[in-house]
Amino acid sequence: MTKLLPLMCAIATTLMVSMPSDAQVQIPSLGDRISSLISLEDEHALGREFLRSIRRTSKTIPDPLINDYLVNVTQNLALHSELQDFRMSFIIVDSPELNAFAAPGGIIGVNGGLFLNAHTEGEFASVLAHEIAHVSQRHFARSVEDAQARRIPELATLLASIIVMSTSSPDTGQAAIMAAQGRAMENQLRFSRNNEAEADRLGIKTLYDAGYDPNEMPAMFERLLELNRFGSRPPEFLLSHPVTESRVADTRGRAARYPARPTNPRLEYQLMRARVQVHYELSAASSIASFQAALRDAADDTARNAARYGLALAHGKNKEFGLAQEALAPLLTSDPNRIAYVVTHAELLTQGNEAAMARDFLRRHLTINPGNHPITMAYADALIAAREYGEAARLLEDHTRQRPEDHELWYVLAETQGLVGDVSKVHQARAEYFILVGDFRSASEQLDYALRIEAERQNNAPLIARLRQRSQEVQSMGRAAQAI
Repeated sequence: MTKLLPLMCAIATTLMVSMPSDAQVQIPSLGDRISSLISLEDEHALGREFLRSIRRTSKTIPDPLINDYLVNVTQNLALHSELQDFRMSFIIVDSPELNAFAAPGGIIGVNGGLFLNAHTEGEFASVLAHEIAHVSQRHFARSVEDAQARRIPELATLLASIIVMSTSSPDTGQAAIMAAQGRAMENQLRFSRNNEAEADRLGIKTLYDAGYDPNEMPAMFERLLELNRFGSRPPEFLLSHPVTESRVADTRGRAARYPARPTNPRLEYQLMRARVQVHYELSAASSIASFQAALRDAADDTARNAARYGLALAHGKNKEFGLAQEALAPLLTSDPNRIAYVVTHAELLTQGNEAAMARDFLRRHLTINPGNHPITMAYADALIAAREYGEAARLLEDHTRQRPEDHELWYVLAETQGLVGDVSKVHQARAEYFILVGDFRSASEQLDYALRIEAERQNNAPLIARLRQRSQEVQSMGRAAQAI
């Protein structure tokens, strides 16, 4: 009994702390009981910190074409969802493992492996629609609320079990404690399963409203089941999103309630999927052979064009730029303004030591698509390859005004300013990069370096003032991040 007293006291103290007190400050309600615990602004702040952490600790795919594609598809789905806060951020983790995740504050992330495993855009979109539903229904905040609601009764049950242990045989008390812990775990899992079921239901509706065949979701789940059945290790996605036969049947039944809609092969997805496939293929020769076989077996124009595009990329990876351009030429001729073809043609020219041709080609397309992210970045690459560093830096600086939250862009700008030789601007761009990856100490150091350089120059008081202001903002961000 003596040994149990410290544990009993600790649990009793926890129970008292968990109970409301008249002396405690009450959080004002923002319109619903969930917001009284975690507001939308709180979720947004948590999400920003989570995004910085992912950027800091995980390698990402910087490919502008693939990233722009993810943004476009997800934003279209979001417009047809129950999402209220459209401040969204996106990230593609450079991993061939199948995974996708949603975080509070509209953070949507996918692994490169999702492209490899989702065979159609509808399957790909079904996963995104599911994740958007988690965000729109605020499942993170609801989980916190549920945990608080369960805390007191579960602790009380555990305390009662300890009392049983002290007044009966040790085996009986230990069994009671294990039963209490089991019930607590079961309640938590049930809440998680309810979240998953709700995300499936709303995800299917979003999928249909956005123009997709709702049957793509159960089709994707069936594919996941097969991967789990025959793999030695389940995909990462299944560890947090368990898929069972009953769940597949449930989504199949829900999808059947919607009017029939034919599956659209959607070429753009197949082009992006080809880029990811080439990215992860270790052997360019194997990739070439794979796309040659796909081209021979293609049953329709979409499959044929995607295979031809993949073949061009594979030849480019193998530094066979003539063959790559030969494979791409029919696509560019038939669809000369498709951005994926335009950017790929320019990439092949730049990689094949024809940077001036790539520059002139992209300059014309930027007049058609001003500010387009993939074209702008390909143009910057061409300018850098042509040793026009100053023009590339000016282009990228202008682009950061459109995309101030793009950490990859700031990284490229810092490197380009280094080629220009403007050390102060190198430090300024690096500071913005470090802010976006959550390394506030390094960001402050970079701003200090820039201030020292600028202090020795004449007639730049406005810039010095801006740098000092930015330094104060970074310090505030660091304090706020520590408080989360």
